[in-house]
Amino acid sequence: MFRRQLILAALAACVAASAHARAHPQEKNSRPAKAALAASGAETGKKLPLTVSDSGPEPQLAKIFKEIEGNRLDNALQMTESLLRQYPNFRLGNLIKGDLLLARFQPINGFGALNGAPSDKIADLRSEAIVRLKGYREKPPANYVPRYLLQMQPDQRYAIVVDTQKSRLYLYENDVANGGRPRFVADYYITQGKLGAEKAIEGDKKTPIGVYHVTSSLPRKKLADLYGSGAYPLNYPNEWDKRQGRNGSGIWLHGTPSDTFSRPPRASDGCVVLANRDLDAVGKNLQVGLTPVIISNSVEWLSLDDWNKERTDLDHTIEAWRADWESRDTDRFLKHYSRRFQANGQNFEQFAAQKRQTNASKGWIKVKVNNLSVFRNPGKEEVVVVTFDQDYRSNGLANIMKKRQYWIREDGKWKIIYEGAA
Repeated sequence: MFRRQLILAALAACVAASAHARAHPQEKNSRPAKAALAASGAETGKKLPLTVSDSGPEPQLAKIFKEIEGNRLDNALQMTESLLRQYPNFRLGNLIKGDLLLARFQPINGFGALNGAPSDKIADLRSEAIVRLKGYREKPPANYVPRYLLQMQPDQRYAIVVDTQKSRLYLYENDVANGGRPRFVADYYITQGKLGAEKAIEGDKKTPIGVYHVTSSLPRKKLADLYGSGAYPLNYPNEWDKRQGRNGSGIWLHGTPSDTFSRPPRASDGCVVLANRDLDAVGKNLQVGLTPVIISNSVEWLSLDDWNKERTDLDHTIEAWRADWESRDTDRFLKHYSRRFQANGQNFEQFAAQKRQTNASKGWIKVKVNNLSVFRNPGKEEVVVVTFDQDYRSNGLANIMKKRQYWIREDGKWKIIYEGAA
């Protein structure tokens, strides 16, 4: 029996070690799982409660694997059964329970040791265990924020940031009382495309990388069971995607089938998938047409000082563009535009000629920029997505529109490469 326990403990240690590996260098201040385990009594041998209450299965999983590593298999089984009472369709939990029961009667040779268990399914569940434990142990540092959330407009209550490598979705609140600083609210395990991220073409089974917005809300009654408790379509491909030649459609945030608690880390056709209970929690905070959903291969974190500096620099750049437009000095105004600018069927030369002609006919121009949002685009190129309500007035014309611009850094300066109606 002792040998069987050691085999299972080694397997648990392998999963736990994988979950500890490759931590983000800026996440050294993340809350360790050990502190939570000590508080629960798991490390001191105290009797554990029959039920565990938390926002998701990760804390219980961490405790279960810790108990297995310590050869406290009865405790581990008790906790696993408690976990399954909360999440009856949790396949990973059922697999762990099966291993714990099997270890009582025979040696086991691998994670998911039941005879005839499909190797691909076992690999999926092992991957889920690893990313869930990593997500639990590597919470975002309290004094860091995602680099992408530079500025939310006042009525954007929340923003979503997805890390595909960690299979994690982070929910941030727009803390208007503190100058619009993003405030961490919660994080959730997610599933991405079968073939990973960086979607490029229709049917490539990948999840896109970029800045998107929720465009609608689809209730359960209008969907097939595959999509679970609801779905929130995103505006993929956006204008930047189209500029890069990316295509495809139907990228949604959605739930899981009614008989499934969660899916493996890579199992969708490109959508971001959450457990139904998590989607319902997130869905309460989504605003159609407003909530940004930023999907990254690996989230970049900034200290508050660095975040403030980037935000201030971009605000000054946008304000300079607005002031130079009002000046009617067309050369100054056009210095804010990339030579690669393309929008509404115009290249830079055509756009410049039109602006020269328009400005020559104006005696005055007034431009106001309201409800500004600025989101940095994940990816290799330095791109920011700027959205605002533009109030334009001049002799002979008054116009209010919602505008979206894509700014790119060229030779150390931010330039507009696209602009149009949002």
